[in-house]
Amino acid sequence: MSTQSSSKRAASPIVYDKTKLKRASSHSASSSEGEVTDSDNEAPRQVQSTIKPVTATKTSRRSKSKEVSPRRSRSQSLGSSKENRFRSNSRSENEDDIPEWKKERSFTPEDEMKPRKWRAAESSRSDKHRRSHRERDEERDRMKRRRLEARRDRFDDSRDRRSDRHRDQDSDRHRDRDRQRESDRHRYRDRHRDSERHRDSERHRDSDRHRDGDRHRDDDKNQEITRKPKKKATDNLLTSKTGGAYIPPARLRMMQAAITDKNSAEYQRMAWEALKKSINGLVNKVNVGNIKEIMYELLAENVIRGRGLLCRSIIQAQSASPTFTNVYAAVVAIVNSKFPQIGELLLKRLILQFRRGYRRSDKSICLSASQFIAHLVNQQVAHEVLALEVLTLLLEKATDDSVELAVGFLKECGKKLEEVSPKGINAICERLRSILHESEVNIRVQYMIEVMFQVRKDKFKDHEAVVDGLMLVEEDDQFTHLLSLDEVTDGEDLLNVFKIDTEYQENEEKYKEIKSELIGDADSDGSKSSDSGSDDASDSSEEDEEEEEAKQTIIDQTETNLVGLRRTIYLTLQSSLDYEEAAHKLLKLNLKPGQEVELCNMILDCSAQQRTYEKFYGLLAQRFCMLNKIYVEKFEEMFMTQYETCHRLDATKLRNVSKFFAHLLHTDAISWGVLQVIKMNEDDTTSSSRIFVKQLFLEIAEYKGLPKFNERLKDETLQGYFEGIMPKDHPKKTRFAINFFTSIGLGGLTDGLREHLKNMPKPTAAIHPESSSSSSSGSSSSDSDSGTDSDSSSDSE
Repeated sequence: MSTQSSSKRAASPIVYDKTKLKRASSHSASSSEGEVTDSDNEAPRQVQSTIKPVTATKTSRRSKSKEVSPRRSRSQSLGSSKENRFRSNSRSENEDDIPEWKKERSFTPEDEMKPRKWRAAESSRSDKHRRSHRERDEERDRMKRRRLEARRDRFDDSRDRRSDRHRDQDSDRHRDRDRQRESDRHRYRDRHRDSERHRDSERHRDSDRHRDGDRHRDDDKNQEITRKPKKKATDNLLTSKTGGAYIPPARLRMMQAAITDKNSAEYQRMAWEALKKSINGLVNKVNVGNIKEIMYELLAENVIRGRGLLCRSIIQAQSASPTFTNVYAAVVAIVNSKFPQIGELLLKRLILQFRRGYRRSDKSICLSASQFIAHLVNQQVAHEVLALEVLTLLLEKATDDSVELAVGFLKECGKKLEEVSPKGINAICERLRSILHESEVNIRVQYMIEVMFQVRKDKFKDHEAVVDGLMLVEEDDQFTHLLSLDEVTDGEDLLNVFKIDTEYQENEEKYKEIKSELIGDADSDGSKSSDSGSDDASDSSEEDEEEEEAKQTIIDQTETNLVGLRRTIYLTLQSSLDYEEAAHKLLKLNLKPGQEVELCNMILDCSAQQRTYEKFYGLLAQRFCMLNKIYVEKFEEMFMTQYETCHRLDATKLRNVSKFFAHLLHTDAISWGVLQVIKMNEDDTTSSSRIFVKQLFLEIAEYKGLPKFNERLKDETLQGYFEGIMPKDHPKKTRFAINFFTSIGLGGLTDGLREHLKNMPKPTAAIHPESSSSSSSGSSSSDSDSGTDSDSSSDSE
């Protein structure tokens, strides 16, 4: 249909109706909506449809407008972008005011060639497009205004509601204020009314008193008599539960002197406070150096009455400073030897404290209590069964903390347990080994268990049970308490609190008798004289102290000077090129009498520490022996000591020491009489001693040669010293010596022993009358020969 119509239009002639074109242009310009009727636009539509083949391209309505008018195309292109929307609107609004003749002049020459009716239709379409944009912008502005108005209305509503709420709150506040003012007004009115009533009553009372003056005067006197006196401030200080505030000693003594009744509660409380201060001070001052003096002062106090205070003070001091646990254990051991009930009380409290800490999983409490119990086991105050129970409890459910506590406890009392209960400590170590193999704890605790095994292997040499300065109680005098963890239930905490004693004076007199038996009359008299503070006693004590100080000699127990001397000798030996230089330097040290043995020990120790024997030390010792006979005696004593303790030396030290003394023997620096300590038999020798003798004799044989060495051993003047080396008193010992020297390659030294063994008469067996003499003698000889062969073969092996 479209092709047919287009062909018809092309064939028909084109008719221009100018009146219709003018009407259409005027109608498009005057119409508000920009609508074109079908009758008016019929001709332009026909023309447009006929013109389409001429344009040769299909374009949209916007592109056609661009071709028609360049000014309108520019405005529309700017209007299509968002940035120039308002610019395009303003331009479109201004184009309505442009005259018609100006619009016609802005057309291009191509547009002027078109009919006027077409141009009018295109202009009407562009006007319609501009109006639609303007209407859309107006609608957008209307919507904005509506939103702003709605927002303003909402804000006004919320402000009104907020103001109403504040208004209500203000009204409530004002209402409360008014109520408070009203209540205050009523209260003031009531108080004023009461004061008026009181004033009236006083007025009436005064009138009555004036009326009955005598009767009221008697009543006042009775009231003054019956009025109670006020308590003094000092009474409050003494009667309070914890002893009250601090009272200076001078004032306390004045208060005690002012009290005449010794059995009164005030006097007993003051004595209790003084006893508590004295016990705390003495326990805090004790250490290894002054423990004996502190114990004299402590036993001078009434520890029976203050046993609860003493136990509490010791436990608190130990928990505050665990490094002094062995000192506090020694104090408890001394007190326990005199008063076993005090030691038992302290042990009960420690057991309860350990159980409380274990139940609460408090590691610090368990650590302090277990450490104290371990040292009490070392002091034999507690039985070893308690220590085994503690270890079993800690290792029953193995955790990191419990195993750590068990290892620390075992280190403290392991040496004592090894002595008194080896089976118990073996069981504990087996449990630790199983924990280590099963890896039930972390790596740090596993390492602690391995260290514990190493400490036990070393026989607890770094963890002594009781140090020398704290071994103050004999084993026979000590009282050991057999308590278990489950038996203890009461710690007797009431002993820590003051309690009035009805027989205070009698008990004090009894303890004075006990004190005189414990520390002697002299100490008690000295304490009395010190308490009285007489000048004569103080002067006599000062004179005695001066005499004792004059008699005393200061001994350096730290061995500081000795350590410095050893260091000097060692540095001199190491810095010397040869033995002569070393001897010259050492002689300049000007050793004091008694220090020669230190020089000999340092020379021997330095020689033993070397990897191989160095002749330097043998020559140095020989030089000192030739210079002074004192060194000869010291080295001879050292030879005997080294031979007796050679089992403590390792292989290298044993070889170096034997070669060192071999040098001194073959040079005759020391006497050959030192060999008398050697007893060459199976009973008196050990493997270490035989190695020592082997190295010694081989070195001497190498220096002197075997013939000269044999001559020295056969010297008649020295045979008394060699009886142990070459024994001839028993065939068995002789055969042992022969086999020993033959095995080490010195069989040439045993020629005399072999001749002696051959010439030794054979033992004869007793002949019974029933048996023939021939048979008995033959059997005995055969037995002796076989025994000799077997012994010789065993010795050679």
